[in-house]
This record gives sequence, C-alpha cells and structure tokens, in this order.
Amino acid sequence: MNSWHSSRADRGAHRLANCLQATVISIADVRRAADSLRSVAGATPVLTSRTLDRRTGAELFLKAELFQRSGSFKFRGAYSRISSLSARQRSRGVVAYSSGNHAQAVALAASLLGSKAVILMPRDAPAGKVAATRSYGAEVIEYDRYGEERETLASGLAEERELVLVPPYDDAHVMAGQGTVGLELVEHIGDLDDLVVPVGGGGLIAGCATAAKSLLPRIRVVGVEPASGDDTRRSLERGERAAIPVPRTIADGLQVATPGEMTFEVNRRLVDGIVTVTDEEIVGAMAFLFERMKIVVEPSGAVAVAALLAEKLDVSGRRVGAILSGGNVDLRRFQELLA
Repeated sequence: MNSWHSSRADRGAHRLANCLQATVISIADVRRAADSLRSVAGATPVLTSRTLDRRTGAELFLKAELFQRSGSFKFRGAYSRISSLSARQRSRGVVAYSSGNHAQAVALAASLLGSKAVILMPRDAPAGKVAATRSYGAEVIEYDRYGEERETLASGLAEERELVLVPPYDDAHVMAGQGTVGLELVEHIGDLDDLVVPVGGGGLIAGCATAAKSLLPRIRVVGVEPASGDDTRRSLERGERAAIPVPRTIADGLQVATPGEMTFEVNRRLVDGIVTVTDEEIVGAMAFLFERMKIVVEPSGAVAVAALLAEKLDVSGRRVGAILSGGNVDLRRFQELLA
C-alpha cells in the first residue's frame, strides 16, 4: 500500500474512532434512561440464597430481570430507544430483529408509545417468544438465522417501509437503557466486589459496566458467554472484533456471531474478563434456580449463575452481583431442557 492510501486509511480509522468515542455512553446517559423508564419499567427485585452462598463461598445478589415487563431486561433498552424518537418517526413505525426477548420488548414498547412494530425473528425461535411478540401487536417476519443476514434484511425493510431500526444492542439509547439494570443493583445493594453479566451482543454488559464502574471504580465486571458462542471473549483477547459462525446453543438470546461496534468499544475498556459455560452447565443452573429458589429462568438468563456454580471465577469471600437477564421460556421447552 502506498503512503497516500495508508494516510487515507489512517484518517478513516481516526474518524471512525472519533465517531465511536463520541457515542460511548456515560453514567449521565444511564441516569437519563432511568428517568425515562421510571413510570413504565419495574424496579426488579434482588434475590439471595443461602444455599447458593454456601456453594460459591460468596455473598450473592441476583438481579431478577425475569420479572421485568416483557420478561427480560430488553424492555429497558427498547423503551429508551423508541421514546427518544420524534412523534413523526414513531408514527412511521419501527423494525427490529431478535430471537425473542428484544422482539417482545420492542413490540411492547412500540405499543405503549403509539407506534407499530415489524419484527424479524428466526424460524427456530422459541414458539412462546413468537406468540408473545405477536400478542403485543407486532408483525412477525421469519428468516433463516443460519443462511440469511438479519441486519441486511432489517435494513432493507426499514428502507422499503420507511421504518426506524431499533437495534438489539449497538445503540447508545439501548445501551443506556440496559445500563439501568446495573445502576439499580448498585443503588440497592451498595458496595460490590464483582458484577457477573450474560453477554450476547454486549449491550447489557456495556451499560451495566458503565454504571457500575462509575459508582464503584474498583468493581470487577465479568461477562459470561456460551462455550460455543465466545465471540466477545475472542474479540477482547485479540483487541479487535472477531467473527464466529452463528453458535448453536440452548441460550438462544446469546446466539451472536460478532460483538457490536459500539458495545465492543465500551467493553474493551470496562470489562475485566469473559468466562464461558456449556449447555449442560446452563441447564444445571436453571434446575438449581427452579428447585432451590422457585424461579423459572430461561437459558440465556441463567448463564451468570451457571458460571458461579461451575466455579468459572473465584468469588470466595466476595460480594457479587449477578444478573438473571430473563425468564422467557415456555413450559414445554423448560421441561424438555430439564429432562
């Protein structure tokens, strides 16, 4: 490459870096999102278990987002994003892509804000999540997650129908909304040594790390991915975004092939590490949460507890917050997994 091309490439990379830096969220953004959500999103409970504390040697605090509206933390980000749109934009409608939780969240948020939603969902998405999305009034369009690019399909729909795209994670308003989970947890519990967070596209951990490290600078933030879907772990190790084949895992909400651009820029600065869990370990955590704590948590929502039970990180003697990110699993699927 000659010097002119090198210089142009450097300038382009610099502009991209500046653009991303300008859109990185702050604690002020998370607090603004919290204000917008105050009258519509539930402040979810923090659960404890003496048995879990004995098993891990830690004092654990589980933020139960399964009790959030639409059944997961995703409602926070979806509402934050759609409420930021102008009345004209909302009147045209929104489009999103999701295997289920973001789909339900966007559908519900759009209905509350007087907008319409079109949702791209994979053909193998859990039937219960598809039904719930439709029940909120959304139009569902199916696609093949292993053979079609959801981002391309969504962009085409947005252009064709003049809809506004609501990304599942790679958006400042979405990340700030998700960050209210961490903000609530720290404000409720106070000092924590660790925060353990499920990782798909990286929006939840980016928002939570922003909030937690602003309030508790010494806190350790650790993400958890499925063993077959460790794109963020690989990306952090390489120092740049890595792509993997669409992972095959029971944690359908974490089937992401590469981290988001914006989320990765936040997470490379604030996340202290990533651990992975197998599908078997996820099922074990779901069973524990059901049998010992009497709660139903979906596979993606159980990965943080799976990592703790499997001793993927040393938390002995520490105060640990962990996020149960959702509970959207129907009875039949729950029985199949635990069988």
